[in-house]
Amino acid sequence: MRVPQPEGRKGSLMWLQRAVATHPGLLQPASLPPIEWLSPRAEDGFAEYRDAAFLHLVGHGALAPALGAFWPRGGPQWDALGRAAGDAVILVEAKAHIGEFLTGGTTASPASRARIDSALARVKNALGAAPVSDWSHVFYQYANRLAHLWWLREQGVAAELVFVSFLGDTESHGPDHAETWQAAFAAADHALGLPARHRLSRHVHHLYPPVAGLAETA
Repeated sequence: MRVPQPEGRKGSLMWLQRAVATHPGLLQPASLPPIEWLSPRAEDGFAEYRDAAFLHLVGHGALAPALGAFWPRGGPQWDALGRAAGDAVILVEAKAHIGEFLTGGTTASPASRARIDSALARVKNALGAAPVSDWSHVFYQYANRLAHLWWLREQGVAAELVFVSFLGDTESHGPDHAETWQAAFAAADHALGLPARHRLSRHVHHLYPPVAGLAETA
């Protein structure tokens, strides 16, 4: 599904749109090759993508049936998508304040919930997470992003997941220091029963761009 978005006027929607358009270097993990950003872009209605549409955008549309078998419709809607040298696929989740990160559990229907639970169980097992952790109940958004990264890599796609946690968004009372975000992610990893190192660790990247420079582009 392609989901057009308004031009952002506040929060992570605004900051990410501005970063992609005017300061893409803020979204570039040092360990990855230069990224070509495919979304969100003004000429594409700042659209965000999910399900089969995101696969088509990043050049892997042939995997759509396999994704449908792994996860029901209504999967993650990616804040940004990109490609890098070596056919790497870049998935982005962006936040401007801690409240955005503290998501609850899935609201999927019973049938979809069963498929989600099955998929999450596979990912938990692959990553060595504690079996008692309930990924569909706590930090569900974080968990399903990790699950889709795992699934893509299982399909042979060189996927990388980038969490963009903006600093200094005073309007939304966002953190001023990266350590605040780092503590939030550490708490999420603990709640999900993730070990300190797992199969996806080197494919998950964290950026903490300040919004000050982006505010000047308004």
